[in-house]
Order: sequence, then C-alpha cells, then structure tokens
Amino acid sequence: MVQPHQVIESQQQEDGDLIKPRKPPNPIVASHQHRALHQELLFCHRRGLLPRREPELQRVLEHKQREQHKQRELALHPPSDLEAKLRTIQQRLQVCELEEKKRNESQQNVPEFVRVRGTLKHVQTFSS
Repeated sequence: MVQPHQVIESQQQEDGDLIKPRKPPNPIVASHQHRALHQELLFCHRRGLLPRREPELQRVLEHKQREQHKQRELALHPPSDLEAKLRTIQQRLQVCELEEKKRNESQQNVPEFVRVRGTLKHVQTFSS
C-alpha cells in the first residue's frame, strides 16, 4: 500500500515542473490615468464635492434653453458684411445645384440615342 504522505510528495514534484496559472493583470486598473481619476473621485467624495446628479430630461431642457438664448442673441445683432456675402454666395450655389439636378433629371428621361446624338453634334470631325 502507498502511504498518503508519499502520494502528496509525488504530486508536488510533478506540479513543480508545471507553470502555475496566474490571474492576468487588468489593464484598466493598472492604468495611471485610471488610478489618478479614482484618487480624485475618492478625494472629492471625502470633501463632498461630487458632481451634481440631475435627470437627463432636465439637462436636455437646459441645453435647449441655452440654444434658444443663443439664437435670440444672434437675431438681435445684424449680420456682418462678411456673413451677408457668404449667405449670398451660398444661395447662388444652391440655385446652381438645383438647376444642375433638374438638368440631370431631364436628361435621364430622354432616350439614350438622343443623348448620344446630342454629344456627337459637339464633336468636330477633321476631313483629310
């Protein structure tokens, strides 16, 4: 019969040759930025300076109010010369884009042989 003490010793010798598994390091916890943020949060918590918690709906309403306030301020001030010029240029570009779009749509409705014939009129042929 094999004594239990000898079985344990033989298992330990076999285990000594194997690589023992280790828990892999967590990259988030090992990160310097994460540790600094955690320290700052702990410090703020001790001093009672936690960021205020407000419902999402309230934040959205405040954001909309700020946007409306900005729009009212912009409406009160007349546009500068540069803004007026840029607006006119933008309007011209939009008109040109609409015309080009209409032209392309009208050409798509025309049969292909008519389009090809129209392009051939512009091609010059050289006689020898």
